[in-house]
Amino acid sequence: MISAAVVAAAIGFVPTAAQAADQPAKRQGSASAAMDSVKAAAAKAAVFHSPAERTVRTSAPTAGKAAAAQAEGATKGNAGLAVDLRASATSAHGFSLASQITTAAGAPVKVDIDWGDGRTDTEHVTGAKLLTSKHTFAEVGKHKVTVTLTDRDNNVTATNSVEVQSLGSKFTPHAPTRLLDTRSGIGGGNRPVTPYGVARVKVGGNSGIPADATAVALNVTVVSPRSGGHITAYPSGTEQPTTSNVNFVAGQTVPNMTIVPVGADGYVELVNRSYGDVDLVADVTGYFSPSASAGGYTSLDPFRIADSRTGQGTWGQVAGQSTFELQVAGNGAVPASGVTAVALNVTATAPRGAGHLTVFPTGQEAPNTSNVNFKAGQTIANSVIVPVGPDGRINVRNGAWDPADVIVDVVGYYSPGSKASYVPTKPTRLHDSRKYDFPVQGQDFRWPPLADGDPTVTAFVLNATVTDTQGSGHLTVAPDPYTWAQRESGAPNPTPPNSSNLNWTKGETVPNLVQASTGTTGVIDFWNRGWDPTHLVVDMFGFYEKN
Repeated sequence: MISAAVVAAAIGFVPTAAQAADQPAKRQGSASAAMDSVKAAAAKAAVFHSPAERTVRTSAPTAGKAAAAQAEGATKGNAGLAVDLRASATSAHGFSLASQITTAAGAPVKVDIDWGDGRTDTEHVTGAKLLTSKHTFAEVGKHKVTVTLTDRDNNVTATNSVEVQSLGSKFTPHAPTRLLDTRSGIGGGNRPVTPYGVARVKVGGNSGIPADATAVALNVTVVSPRSGGHITAYPSGTEQPTTSNVNFVAGQTVPNMTIVPVGADGYVELVNRSYGDVDLVADVTGYFSPSASAGGYTSLDPFRIADSRTGQGTWGQVAGQSTFELQVAGNGAVPASGVTAVALNVTATAPRGAGHLTVFPTGQEAPNTSNVNFKAGQTIANSVIVPVGPDGRINVRNGAWDPADVIVDVVGYYSPGSKASYVPTKPTRLHDSRKYDFPVQGQDFRWPPLADGDPTVTAFVLNATVTDTQGSGHLTVAPDPYTWAQRESGAPNPTPPNSSNLNWTKGETVPNLVQASTGTTGVIDFWNRGWDPTHLVVDMFGFYEKN
């Protein structure tokens, strides 16, 4: 896991130039240094070791030697020849290998490093030495790295191997399936979660999800809470983080998509941080694993594929208990073939009654799950990751009895040809404008340089929350066309896209998962599209990185 302290200390949010004079300094170091620190912290947590004692000695293959002479050389020549291997993950696909070679003084030794993917590096040393080698694998997963020492002067070889697993993992879509419902007993007991109690969700080995799943896409819904509070999702067996995933008030039914690492025991835990009982529902739509055959991620600048208010994608309000189809493959920047799942932001607006929206692939029956829950007159959005049907289309169903307008924005897609794999991190709070009492003003934006200077990072998985809202509005998250240096030098404000990530009215606290593209500059804009100030909280759960 990536160190929360490292990330929090290294990445700061930057106010616009007009705000800078009144804003306390919150920037520590460069963004490039920030990502270097993040990856360095990850390496410390992902170390694979094979001690020198595991070295296997054999006689060197020398032509013309008798078998007995070879055996004698293997036991007597350079008796201390050995290698200790310690591999550290440096990125989603990369490793640094430290080979501590022990050998007789002055003995020339050839070092062959077989990375296990068809590539081999060769070095030559004289005497004991620590060799450091770097390698980037084309695919995620497990790899066996073998180091062979050859001392021909003493007719002996020594071999040691270490198995490594990449930090990165890839996505496999899953038919929307309910893993937890405390109301009915699915996934455990049929009682609400008590104040500050924990609900455990079995992921690995459940509903066809493999035991080696590293993270899961879960839609977590809070039902009928007795008081206000929030839910925090985190991997089982780890310390509860200070972040939040779903915020709620008494009596509210509210969902939020989460991408959360899976604990070593295969479970995810959901803690109820409120003073009242709450029912919880968790629906899976996909998982990440170290499988090279699964799909990578391609982030996109957000674009709209449906807006029933304007007739885009569907005409007029979506009738209650009805479904409409949307073409995803071949739409906009999404390729026409090979797409297995799509990342969306789905918004319900102006509903005439309470209900929910369900998004699911074509060719399947509507599942008993929900993605967006709403009450009459409410505008509410939720992040959605959904498999794409064999015809490249998805379904959107209005599960209410009354009509509602529906908006769908695309933010990315998964496919075997996509190069970026997911690196989960310890849930970490990156920004809280309440700390300095410095809300985002109306029609203004914050522009954190999360990946400035690191083109390998293509997107971040964040949870954005607005709170203490002074009026109605919506948040738009999009890549900035200017670099950090250009923006500091007074680059003009960009035009935000016609999309939204979350919507609010005065006095609300509203969260939503954001899969934020880093674009071409690594700088990400958080726009307050309302006319009144709002506080902004941003938590990080991971990032996508290509090799």
